[in-house]
Amino acid sequence: MRIAVFAIGTRMPGWVADGVDAYRKRLPRHINLDIVEISPGHRSGHGPVEAAMRKEEEQLLKRAERADTVIALDERGAEWTSMQLADQMRVWQQDAASVAVLIGGPDGLTEACRRRADAAWSLSRLTLPHGLVRVVLAEQVYRAWTILQGHPYHRE
Repeated sequence: MRIAVFAIGTRMPGWVADGVDAYRKRLPRHINLDIVEISPGHRSGHGPVEAAMRKEEEQLLKRAERADTVIALDERGAEWTSMQLADQMRVWQQDAASVAVLIGGPDGLTEACRRRADAAWSLSRLTLPHGLVRVVLAEQVYRAWTILQGHPYHRE
């Protein structure tokens, strides 16, 4: 199974790649977690952000078009517990060879991205920095896998 995280934003600090890699290396070979960075649309301090968001939308939807399942990371999405994520992952492993997770830019995802998604997931109602979101997402994918394997990493 491939989980591709399509994230608006580039030039993350080194700790972001280190954190994601720490969890990616723990996953088994049959679960590939990839972070694909997408340049944000140009924003000016004065004008509306719609043009930038449309550019981001186009890039996200283009990359996600071949995915079997699309998940929108959105603050208005469902707040899954780790156990619920593990249940989702079980379904993905059975039904989806590829999962795309969409992470919007500074202004979030467009309505078209949310409509394309099969589910909307919120890591938290808090506003989190984009780099931290990537690390938390990688850790939660790893945690979900350990739950499915019955490993003691997760304790209820």
